Amino acid sequence: MNIRDQIIIKILGKGFLLLSVIALFTGCKEEPELWEPKPEDMVISDFITHNSDKYSEFGLMMENTGLTSLLSIRGPFTLFLPTNEAMDEYCKEKNVSSVSDFDIITQRKLIYNHIIPAEITSGDIGHGSIREKNALGDKIATEFRETDVIDIVLNKESIITDRDIHTANGYVHEIDKVIDLLDKNVYEKIASIEGYSIFSEGLELTGLNDTLQIVEFPFGQNVARAFFTILAVPDTMYNRFGINSVDDLINRYTDDPAGVNELENGFYRYMEYHCLGGSYFFSDFETQLYPILSYDNNLSVTIESDYMINFNSETEAYTGFISGLSNYPAKNGAIHTVNDLLEVTSPEPKVIVFEPTTYIDIREGDYFGKYYMKWYDGQNTFEKIKWEGDYMQYYFKDHDTGTLLNDDCLSMNGYWWIEITTPKIMKGTWAIAGNVWAGQNDYAIYVDGEKIGISLRSDTGEPDMGTHTWDTTREHKIKLVAITYGMLFWDTVTFTPVTDN
Repeated sequence: MNIRDQIIIKILGKGFLLLSVIALFTGCKEEPELWEPKPEDMVISDFITHNSDKYSEFGLMMENTGLTSLLSIRGPFTLFLPTNEAMDEYCKEKNVSSVSDFDIITQRKLIYNHIIPAEITSGDIGHGSIREKNALGDKIATEFRETDVIDIVLNKESIITDRDIHTANGYVHEIDKVIDLLDKNVYEKIASIEGYSIFSEGLELTGLNDTLQIVEFPFGQNVARAFFTILAVPDTMYNRFGINSVDDLINRYTDDPAGVNELENGFYRYMEYHCLGGSYFFSDFETQLYPILSYDNNLSVTIESDYMINFNSETEAYTGFISGLSNYPAKNGAIHTVNDLLEVTSPEPKVIVFEPTTYIDIREGDYFGKYYMKWYDGQNTFEKIKWEGDYMQYYFKDHDTGTLLNDDCLSMNGYWWIEITTPKIMKGTWAIAGNVWAGQNDYAIYVDGEKIGISLRSDTGEPDMGTHTWDTTREHKIKLVAITYGMLFWDTVTFTPVTDN
């Protein structure tokens, strides 16, 4: 073996030794794990991007509309997030090949339709609707269906398939179907559901359908939303009573079929009794009276083991809801199905708690439920609140209040007076009290112009406003007048029925 061959062998030997050492160390060491961010470490927009294999189609809509940054800010938000399969199915239903085929306005609305500007966990969801409106100002209806598990269903169609994904700026709930835009008002919705033709025709013949189709209306310099609730009777229920057409229904309730669009007509009164002002899903109902559209009659809802309409305490009879055929969402309210004719009656009176802060011209303000607001023109600012004083303030405090219903009230300062006009109160005898407290001042109380008494600074925060008997159902005026200088906080007025028992 010559010297050259010896050198090559030595070099190869050293290389083999080096490779052996490297193999020894690397062979015993596991592959390094790549860092995988947790959902709580990401904002919702990043969560969607990071999981593009499941949610890229929704992410594409966000990119198309420039809304990716919306779900990147602090929030909090709740997003009901459709999977790619859900988005593809939605596109097929709408006869488009991709979400990009929708115009930008539609894509933007679809995104807003799935966003709640608050944190909502699955534990916050009950039978009725999500407590907060979505970014379009619509309620999302909720119900439960029992399969292998208890499914949460949104707007009758979308099932939550992965719940409570906690991100840095809110919660994500994966859903198996796109939540479609609400494009029908309550009348159009009930008219489109098979099996309600008699009831729908009745709404049309009375002209109530015109009111029920209002979604928005001019309000001052702005536009306000209108909301209604329909308590519908299905054709099958009418058939049980021998009512097989709208003419049969008209003949049951009036001798004047030519006047069915007049307020005092018996058929009109019957149809109107099934229409409430305001949007009430199951979760919105409380044990109280609810006014019909004209506000000159009410129906009662009692919640115990069941949702009971016009419960009779003597006979224990009541009208119920057909749960599976209720909680239909519409653009301007909710639709429920009742399990009998729901005859017109004057229900047993119940305690009424009225908040002066719920007048529509206060409720429609962008400050409502958020922060303080002051006004200085007491005669022209609101229709049913009049005052004099330094100012009137919408007082909002969502912590440490203890006594405020819905965290808000009205506040006055100085030498003031304030008068509110109540909703229509059913005829009968009522004891009135208020959740009112003043800052070291005394004030007089007037009801319908009659002085009831004086509340002193040493009194409690629930002044007695007298017991009154009224022989008609109508509005009333309650006025408080400061006797000494100071502040007032007025939260509620409570009407308690007085019976002979």
